[in-house]
Order: sequence, then C-alpha cells, then structure tokens
Amino acid sequence: MMLNSDQTEIDLQPTHSETESVFSDCGGGRTLSIEDGGSLGLCSQPRAAESGDTVKKDLQHLSREERRRRRRATAKYRTAHATRERIRVEAFNMAFAELRKLLPTLPPDKKLSKIEILRLAICYISYLNHVLDV
Repeated sequence: MMLNSDQTEIDLQPTHSETESVFSDCGGGRTLSIEDGGSLGLCSQPRAAESGDTVKKDLQHLSREERRRRRRATAKYRTAHATRERIRVEAFNMAFAELRKLLPTLPPDKKLSKIEILRLAICYISYLNHVLDV
C-alpha cells in the first residue's frame, strides 16, 4: 500500500486482508479483526519470521566483528566449538603417539613430551639420511 507524504504507516487502519495475515500463523482457522476486539497479542504461537527479522535488523547496524563476537557468545556455538577442539586435540595427540612409536629410545616405553618427540624425530631423520649417504 502506498502512503501519501502526509500519512504515516501508523495512521492507516488495517484492511481485512492485512488483519488476516497478522493472525494467519495462529492456526485454528478463526480470524480476528481489530474491530471484533481482537488484538495483535492473541496469537498463541510465536512468529518465527518476525523474531528472525528483528534479530537480523538488530545485527545489521553492528560491525562485522561485533556480530561475530555475539554469535560466538551463544551456548550452542561454544559447545560446538568445544567439540571441534576436542576432536582436533585428540587427532593431534594420536599423531604424536604414532610418531613416538617409530622413534627408538632407551627405555622403549619412556614418556616423552611433544617437543622431545619432535626433536628426537629430527635427529632420527638426519641419522637415517646419514646412513643412506654412506
């Protein structure tokens, strides 16, 4: 509907079709109009589209960094991130365990830190290169 320059959207009375669209998400098949004493708050089911639009409008004025910060602050995001991090750390530790099995040490079951495993692997690789060169 087009507005005149001196009219605002608030000044306009809703038409029957606009009223029906307001209550169409309520279900039950009964439409209430404002003239019948109905109000916009009678709908028992929340309107997901409206709440989603409101959230989008709220986030539009924020900077990209602030939107990212707010998204990361949700419990759902934190639990998903924690799960991804746990999987990554487990894979990382398994890779170190496999590398540790390939390295000769005395005693063979000696516990080594990650940096010790890396340093020992470097030394062992250079030793093997030396053996191949001779």
